[in-house]
Amino acid sequence: MRFIKELTDGEIVSDVYLCKNKIVGKTKSGKTYYSLLLTDATGSIDGKIWELNNGIAHFENLNYVKVDGQVTVFNNSLQLNIKKIRIAEAGEYDINNYMPATKKNVEEMVRCLLELIDSLERPYYKTLLKRFFIEDTHISKEFKAHSAAKSVHHGFVGGLLEHTLAVAKMCDYYTTYYPILNRDLLLTAAMLHDIGKIYEISSFPENDYTDAGQLLGHIVMGTMMIRDKIKDIPDFPAKEANELEHCILAHHGELEYGSPKKPALIEALALSFADNTDAKLQTFIEALSAKDEAGWLGYNRMFDSNIRKTTR
Repeated sequence: MRFIKELTDGEIVSDVYLCKNKIVGKTKSGKTYYSLLLTDATGSIDGKIWELNNGIAHFENLNYVKVDGQVTVFNNSLQLNIKKIRIAEAGEYDINNYMPATKKNVEEMVRCLLELIDSLERPYYKTLLKRFFIEDTHISKEFKAHSAAKSVHHGFVGGLLEHTLAVAKMCDYYTTYYPILNRDLLLTAAMLHDIGKIYEISSFPENDYTDAGQLLGHIVMGTMMIRDKIKDIPDFPAKEANELEHCILAHHGELEYGSPKKPALIEALALSFADNTDAKLQTFIEALSAKDEAGWLGYNRMFDSNIRKTTR
């Protein structure tokens, strides 16, 4: 298979890709064309079908499609000018080539997460976390396979687990340097801060916002999930439950970033910093990984700066 990241200007392509999105448009002269987003495990490319002839068979979003065309450059980005397309047949592709996935060992990350749960002192926090990550088999399965975002950072299979573990480990370090922090509260909040994303974002290959995700968002959805689990834990103190929910509601740090509340507890502040740190560093890593060339990579909107790789 010729992966998208390997494509070059002028190359003739005849391969299978996942059609993530299909838009029917009209040129200024009224001629119908298709604009596609084609993806594989290495990235995505814009596809254009300008001539709707007999070589253009019927297909829809999320179909694996066999395409024939040529790579061109438009506005400094690669684009695939497609001459023929059809739905790919069984045996023509391996779905593992179309699912970007964590490079870390999933089971090892789960083991580390469970060790953090066992290290907590208060039994009601442990009980709550085990209800999510052990006893609820649907949530635990989705949590391991889900992405942490549609795009921007950790947008791959296992991304939610990878991001959650990184935030939890960062928060664990904070508690060693700032003993004022309530370790049980902070680590519980860290492990649950993005739990709502398993319902906010659909599973692969779609990996897009659900209706509930659009209407409610993962912060509110996660808080609701936590409250539902706490109802079945009779010895969970009401004050600690409120503090945990506050940490989830405030973990984006600012109202303009989607948090219903700004941090009012030091643990909520620490969580928002850890979450932002891992998200921003991973976003930078993914931006650097997207281009192989050395030197300055150009303006990046997320960081409002021209960026480049560090000298080695």
